Amino acid sequence: MSAKQSVTTRNGDRIAIVAGLRTPFAKMATYFHGVPAVDLGKLVVNEMITRNNLDPNLVEQLVYGQVVQMPEAPNIAREIVLGTGMNVHTDAYSVSRACATSFQATVNIAESMMAGNIAVGIAGGADSTSVSPIGVSKPLARALTDLQKTKTLGQKWNVFKKLRFKDLLPVPPAVAEYSTGLSMGQTAEQMAKTHNISRQEQDELAHRSHTLAAKSWNEGHLANEVMTAYAEPYKGALEKDNNVRFDSTLAGYAKPRPVFDKKHGTVTAANATPLTDGASAIVMMTESRAKELGYTPLGYIRSYAFAAIDVWEDMLMGPSYATPIALDRAGMSLSDLTLIEMHEAFAAQTLANIKMFASDKFAQEKLGRSKATGEIDMDKFNQMGSSIAYGHPFAATGTRMITQMLNDLNRKGGGTGLVTACAAGGLGAAMIVETE
Repeated sequence: MSAKQSVTTRNGDRIAIVAGLRTPFAKMATYFHGVPAVDLGKLVVNEMITRNNLDPNLVEQLVYGQVVQMPEAPNIAREIVLGTGMNVHTDAYSVSRACATSFQATVNIAESMMAGNIAVGIAGGADSTSVSPIGVSKPLARALTDLQKTKTLGQKWNVFKKLRFKDLLPVPPAVAEYSTGLSMGQTAEQMAKTHNISRQEQDELAHRSHTLAAKSWNEGHLANEVMTAYAEPYKGALEKDNNVRFDSTLAGYAKPRPVFDKKHGTVTAANATPLTDGASAIVMMTESRAKELGYTPLGYIRSYAFAAIDVWEDMLMGPSYATPIALDRAGMSLSDLTLIEMHEAFAAQTLANIKMFASDKFAQEKLGRSKATGEIDMDKFNQMGSSIAYGHPFAATGTRMITQMLNDLNRKGGGTGLVTACAAGGLGAAMIVETE
C-alpha cells in the first residue's frame, strides 16, 4: 500500500489546472493530412494562450510530448515555444511515455512546481499519424554511411552493388512492440481471449462510447474545450472530432471483420481506436499564483501514479496496476470517486481492465493486495464517451482526458475524478483530480 501523496508546493499551494484546450481529433489522412505534430502543437498552445489572456512571458516552463517522433524536430516542446511568440527564454523539453505521454508532461510540470522551481507552466502532447517518419532498410542505411567515405565512382559502385532491390524500399513506422514484435491489436485479441470478452460485449462498449460522445457534442459540452482548426490548404474548418459516429447503431458494429485474428478474432476497426491526428494542452499554476493573476482553476491534482508490467501478456492492463496506487496516495477508495474515465485503446482492453478492477484473485496474485480495487459503477464510467469515439492521437490523449474530466465535474457540481490509461511497453498511468 502506497503512502499518501501531497501534491502541493513547499508552501502548501495545490497544483491547479487553470485551462485546457485541444484541436478536434481527426482520423489519419483526413483533415490534418500533411500537418505535422509540431504544427498541431503550436496551433493549440497559441490558441489556448490567446483565449485565456495569458501573458506568454509568465510561462516559465513548457513540457510537451510526441510519440511518433519526427527526426527534423526532435524537441517538439522547444519548437512550440519558438513558434508561438512565447519568450525565447522559456524552458522547454519533450517527453514520451507512449499513450500516457501527456500524463507524464503534466506530472513533470507539477513536480517542478512542487520543488519550487516554477509557478506557471504548460503541459500537453500532439501526434500526427498522417505525417510519419518513413525510414530506410538497415542495409541501405549502412550503404549510405559507407558512401560518405568513398571518393571514386568505382568505390561508390562497390557499395551499391551489394544492395538488393528490397533494400531500396521505404520502411514504414513500426506498429509492434520492439521487445516482443506484438502489435497493440494482437495484445487486445489476447486479452479478449484470456478474459472471455465476447465480440458482442466489445461492440456494445464501442456503441456506448460513440453514443455518449455524440450526446456530449450535441449538448454543447465540448464546445469550450475544442478549438476550431484551420489547416492548410485552408479550404475549410474542422470544428468537431471527425471519428465520432453521430448515427451509431449497435447493428452497425457487427459488420466489420476481425483485423488481427481473421479466423477466430473479435477485435475490429469498429471496436478499437483509429489512428488519429490531434493536439491538446493545459495551463498549470500554483494555487496562489492563479489567484494572484485572477484565474479560477478548473481543478487540482490530488494524486498520480505510474505502473509498469510484463509485455508478453495483458500488456494493456496498466490501469489495473496504476489506479490502486493513485487511490492509496489520495487516501480514497474507488467508490469515493465522482467520475471515472479510462482510455479506450480497444474495447477488449477496457473491458478486461474493468473485470480486473473487481477481481480479488487478480488483486491477490498480481497486485499483492488482499482485496480488489473495486467494481466500477458504470453510471460514473466514461460518461462522455472516450477514445474509441473521439480518437487517440497518442501523446494528446492524457491532457484531453484531464480537461474533459474537470469540465464535466464542474458541470455536475464538483467532486473527484479518476483518469487512467494503458500505454505501450506495458505502462499504465492514473491521476485523480478534484474540483472545489
